[in-house]
Amino acid sequence: MIKYISLLFLFLIFVYPAAGSADSITENTEVSVIFNNQDIPDEAWRTPNPENILYVDLEYGRIIIELYPDIAPNHVARIKELTRQNFYDYIAFHRVVEGFMNQTGDPRGDGTGGSDLPDLVGEFTFRRSDLMPVSLTGSKQLGSKKIPVGFYKALPVATQPIVQAMFTRDGMVSAYGLHCKGVTSMARSTEPNTANSQFFLMRDIADHLNAKYSIWGNTLIGHEYLTKIKVGSKSDNASFIPDIMKKVRLASDVPDSERVNFQILKTNSIFFENYLSNLKETEGSTPDVCDIRIPTRIKQEKQ
Repeated sequence: MIKYISLLFLFLIFVYPAAGSADSITENTEVSVIFNNQDIPDEAWRTPNPENILYVDLEYGRIIIELYPDIAPNHVARIKELTRQNFYDYIAFHRVVEGFMNQTGDPRGDGTGGSDLPDLVGEFTFRRSDLMPVSLTGSKQLGSKKIPVGFYKALPVATQPIVQAMFTRDGMVSAYGLHCKGVTSMARSTEPNTANSQFFLMRDIADHLNAKYSIWGNTLIGHEYLTKIKVGSKSDNASFIPDIMKKVRLASDVPDSERVNFQILKTNSIFFENYLSNLKETEGSTPDVCDIRIPTRIKQEKQ
């Protein structure tokens, strides 16, 4: 028999009340609940493509990131290429700012380095049709405008209303990823088309980066490790000893026996709608899109 561990306690408490003798466990300060996989039908979950799953192993644990080649194809291709060269192994988090982000990907460790590959043209926004559905959660004040926001798969995005697609030449509307906690984005200089190998993982929300940096992924598992990474930089403190990425691999390049077998709640499902409704009831209002964690479940074989 197969059971699942949910990584989001609220989802189970408010969408599916605990039944019978379900056991509760606490791990890494996050509460998890073991529940029977029949509580939520399998069709409500999706299994990510291992080709688009990145494992980032730290001293503290593993961060698992989903890549979005349909949003930033060239940046995702670059991350994959460098990962397969083992380029990111033992690379430092050379600049970590509390309440902001963890920057890494520089072999020099001082923010001036990169790979031997050419710089990339920015992919700050993307075009989408109704074949790339966004599950809206509300609107968000971004700059001078209130813009519809929601999720494309598990990535928080802002988008023009899809109804506007009927008035555009390509039958699409513009959208862009949001720099919420856990989102991964490419670093660059002040020039827009200078991203190369450096990237950053968000420790918190940074709306001022939206549509100015190329987002290529989002953290699905291991959020708790994002704020454990040591804060500082050598430019501020010459004696600073940064944390490192011990190993970075694509799930597709890891033997099946070593993969983390997990699924993500489909954001275009009625179960996600129920989840949002219960969050709204609990909080008094629908949380900011950046504060909504998409439920995941890790498959565990019964012992």
